[in-house]
Amino acid sequence: MSGTNHRKAATVFLTAALTACGTETAPAPRSAPSATQARPPAFGTVHPYVGMWVTADGHIRQELLPDGRYDEARGDRASAYTGRYEVTGEHIDYWDDSGFTADGRFDGDVLHHGGYLFYREGSAAHRRAVAARASTRPSG
Repeated sequence: MSGTNHRKAATVFLTAALTACGTETAPAPRSAPSATQARPPAFGTVHPYVGMWVTADGHIRQELLPDGRYDEARGDRASAYTGRYEVTGEHIDYWDDSGFTADGRFDGDVLHHGGYLFYREGSAAHRRAVAARASTRPSG
C-alpha cells in the first residue's frame, strides 16, 4: 500500500473512531509532510508515549496524538500550540505549526521539554508531583 493509501486508510479509520466516540467533526485532511516535518508513526503502530502529558500545576497540558500531531493547552487557552512530532527512542522532536522547533526527552512517565517537567497524566509520577506541589503550598 502506498503512503497516500496509508494516509487515506488512517483518515477513514480515525473518522470512524471519532464518530463512534461522539466527536462531531472529522479531522481536516492535510497534505503529506515534507522531509523536514515530523512523520506520523507507521500505520498500525503507536509509540508508548501517546497520551496526555501535564505539568504538576496543570497549567500546561500537551496531548501527543497517535497520528503524529500534538495539541498543547496553556491555562485557559486551548490549542495554544499545535504541530507535528516524532519520537525516536526516548527523544521527541516538535515542529510547531507556527514555525518553531523544539525537542525533549522521556524518562519513564516524565517528559523533559522546554525547561518544564511534564508527567503522564494519572501516572504514579504525576500523582507524586501533584502531592509534592500541594505539600509546599502555604496553608490557609
